[in-house]
Amino acid sequence: VDHTVYNLITAQLLSFVLDSCVTLLLNICSYAAHEVENNSSKSFEQQNLLVTKRQEVVLLENEITFNEAIIEEREQGIKEVQQQISEVNEIFKDLADLVHVQGGMIDDIGSNIENSHSATVQATSHLKRASKIQRANSSTVSLIYLIFPP
Repeated sequence: VDHTVYNLITAQLLSFVLDSCVTLLLNICSYAAHEVENNSSKSFEQQNLLVTKRQEVVLLENEITFNEAIIEEREQGIKEVQQQISEVNEIFKDLADLVHVQGGMIDDIGSNIENSHSATVQATSHLKRASKIQRANSSTVSLIYLIFPP
């Protein structure tokens, strides 16, 4: 973002300097044209110099137009980057919300696993006790059959 601000300030400063140069050159050319008109006896060289200055002004105006187009293109690029950053920010916010919600689900799953483990250990204990009782009952029934045959 600091780089973006720097680019914008640089572009505005460049635009201001170029506008000032064009204004100065236009004033110089205007003055020179006025002098040529007032003093028609000036030499051919001075008239050529005036034409050259006018051509320089036109070139500077073209350069300013080109630089303004570049500045506008950069500003558009900066706006696109800002938009993309906003979109990425929204994505991260949505992702954080999902992680928060799913974190609770994972905690619930972990709790259910612990409860299942506890229930399984308890069931194993009950099955072992039932098995011992079954064997004891089986031995008792066998003993009763031996003592009191049917």
